[in-house]
Amino acid sequence: MKLHRLLLTTLTLLTLTGCVSQKKIVYFQGSDAVYTSPQPIAQSYRMAIQPADRISLSVTCSEPKLLTGFASNVTFGTNEAVTTSGGGTREIYTGYTVDRDGYVTLPMVGKLKAQGRTEEEFASIVEQAIISAGIVNDPQVTVKFTNARVSVLGAVNKPGAIALNSQRTSVLDVLAAAGDVSDNGLKTNVQLYREVDGKREMYILDLTQADVFNSPAFYVQQNDMIYVSPNKAAGVKNSPFFTFWGASASIASVVISLTSLIIALSK
Repeated sequence: MKLHRLLLTTLTLLTLTGCVSQKKIVYFQGSDAVYTSPQPIAQSYRMAIQPADRISLSVTCSEPKLLTGFASNVTFGTNEAVTTSGGGTREIYTGYTVDRDGYVTLPMVGKLKAQGRTEEEFASIVEQAIISAGIVNDPQVTVKFTNARVSVLGAVNKPGAIALNSQRTSVLDVLAAAGDVSDNGLKTNVQLYREVDGKREMYILDLTQADVFNSPAFYVQQNDMIYVSPNKAAGVKNSPFFTFWGASASIASVVISLTSLIIALSK
């Protein structure tokens, strides 16, 4: 009987070592208290142009004949898909790259400051420059990022570069595209690194708390790097000791079952 109790205690301890506190894995804890009434959404998703960004510009006007050197509808910096001789497809990037000083040089317009401007703001600057240059009087310019992306590393199911197709992209959208935080990921310690005016900043996001929506890093910027820390159990789980421990637990379970059966039959 003492052996039976010892084995049962051992198995219980082995089972408990694999348990993870629910507080470490559940998203947005406390939401029931915070969202008893609708909460205002922080409109802090302004994605500004930075050096080394690549952008394209689309220009239209009502009088095409005035667009000398242009066309009635011309797009500068589009990505061209080219079919190779082997039948594959490769993409050629012909977008305007913002120089290290934050400027873009456009034909017939000249050098314009793009750094710190949103797509809409820089489009307005280009429109005014076209008018000032006497090219056309009613240009309509659309500016788009062509290489906006963030990197996701660490304990996620699909690490890699995630393209940003919208200015309003949250860290949750990015993690969802990366297959979510893995079972070994630490949702309480998601690190986001961001370059701002030539300096690198770091934000710590706790995805288990409802106030994560108020973080200035909740909406991502192009070139952000997100790192999800692994929990301590990840290293233990992959260690030879844990493998041996897990095998021992299985053996112990079989032994307990056999012992229980023998004791039951001997009564």
